[in-house]
This record gives sequence, C-alpha cells and structure tokens, in this order.
Amino acid sequence: MSKLLKEQAAFKSTLARQDFTSWHSQPKPLGSSSTAGSSSAGDGLAVAGDGSGTPPKKKKPKTNIVYSQPADTGTGTNINTQLVYAVNHLKSTQNPMRLQDIAIVTNTPLDTDPVLLEKFKAHDRVLYDPKTDLYSYKHEYTFRNKAALLTEIQRQTRKGGGISVRTLKESWKEAPQAIEELEKEGEVLVTRTVKDGQLRMVFWNEIKPTEEGGGMPVEKEFHDLWHSLKVPNDVDLLKQLESEGLQATAAESTVPKVPNGNAKKKGKKGGAPKQRQVRITNTHLKNEFDLGNVNGGK
Repeated sequence: MSKLLKEQAAFKSTLARQDFTSWHSQPKPLGSSSTAGSSSAGDGLAVAGDGSGTPPKKKKPKTNIVYSQPADTGTGTNINTQLVYAVNHLKSTQNPMRLQDIAIVTNTPLDTDPVLLEKFKAHDRVLYDPKTDLYSYKHEYTFRNKAALLTEIQRQTRKGGGISVRTLKESWKEAPQAIEELEKEGEVLVTRTVKDGQLRMVFWNEIKPTEEGGGMPVEKEFHDLWHSLKVPNDVDLLKQLESEGLQATAAESTVPKVPNGNAKKKGKKGGAPKQRQVRITNTHLKNEFDLGNVNGGK
C-alpha cells in the first residue's frame, strides 16, 4: 500500500511541474484524493485534442479520383472547346448579347483572347451588329409568331417535305405550342413519336377539313372498327378465299435458263472439239477439186 502511495505522490509532483500556459484551457486544480488526481489527468489529455473532449478525426482520402482523366476545368483550355461553349450559349438565347456577358456566363476568355475572338466572329452562325456592339445567333428561321410560322411550314411543304419541330423550337421556343394550336385548327398535319407522343415533323394541310370538300377526321367508331379487324394467317386466308369462291393470285414464276450443252469449260478434258465453219473463197476451182476437203472440211 505504501508503494502505491509513493507512485501517486510522484505522479502528482510530475503533473504539478507541467506548463499549462500554452493549452487552450487549464486543468482542474489538484485535489487531495486520488479521484481528483485521476480526473485532472484525464481533463488534461482531453484538452490535448480539440478542446471538446473527443480526439480529432482523421480525414479519409478520396477514393473516387480518376487520375487517367483530366480535371474538370469548366470550359476547358482548348480554344475550339471554348468556342463551342460560347456559340452554344448564344444559340440557347433569343436576345443579342454583349461580348463581356458571353465571356462571363460561359467562363471563357472571349473578351481577352484575340485568337478566340477572331474565330468567334468568323463563325458562320454568329451575327455581329457594329452599331449596337451586340452578338446574336443566326437561326435557320426568323419567325416570332404563329402566322409567320404557318407561312414557313407552307413554303417548306410546297418544296416537297416537312419541317422538324426541334429545328423550329430552336428558332422560337413557343413553336411547339403554336403547332398544336394549328393542328387543332386543321392547318397543319403532325407526326409524333411512338414512345411518348412528342411532336416530330409538321406538314401543311393543303386539304382543309370541310363537310363538302372532305378532310374531316374519321369518327372514332369507324376508327376503332377498322383497327379491330385482324388479318388471318396464310392457311386461314386461303380457306376463306376458297369459301368465297376466290383464288389467290399466283406469283410470277421465273423460267430457269437451260444451260447450253455445247459450251465447254476451258481446260476440261474429253468431249468433241468445236467445229469451225470454213468460208470458201476459191470458187473458180470448184469443178476441178473438192473444195471441202482442200479447205479442211471433213
């Protein structure tokens, strides 16, 4: 027991000599009991952490870093990549923009890099107005209302084709809504995607839906009746035709070519040699000699 008391006294004397002035907080004063001493030592160790009583946590290294790929630097450092970013942003907006605004939004040195600026101005889809010092995108179509949209659809349909709704939307964001209104009015015909029914192509409806001229939508009753009909398979179809006294049309049969028996392949052994016709020219000796034997005939 005396040995334990000596070790306790030595520990207290060592702890009393420690300099706590550089610590964030001072430990509790030493008490007379061993409990107080042990608690003071515990408090001193706790302060050595972060002052909250818990040891500091080590940061885990990132494990999702792909070192084989370049770091994400926004618009990149390649001048052609920066050009694409600037042109695409100009395409997405409907209003002209200042050069400084384009550079800020796209995070590109468009206003400080002369080479990039020269390529930007020389782009076939970039329009520059020197009077206002503004840049705009040259869309394929320039309409901004439903009437002008219908005129453009009519012009394209007369050429023999329709217009992609996506292309029209790039020129005017309200184009899909205007096309749906024109479809309800019977001015245009629209094709849609099978999966989600989105607008795909639009054509001008040259036949206006009228009671006299036609072009009215088929009633739903007849529409459902038409699609409810099922085409029988080949066996049942022939039986139904025979029951009605009809006969299936036969497909045109091709006559196979008969191979020529006289034609022989080159280098093939056997068979009679081909006879060549001899043209007789010395007819003045006809009475004196057998011209057939003389000219090689047999």
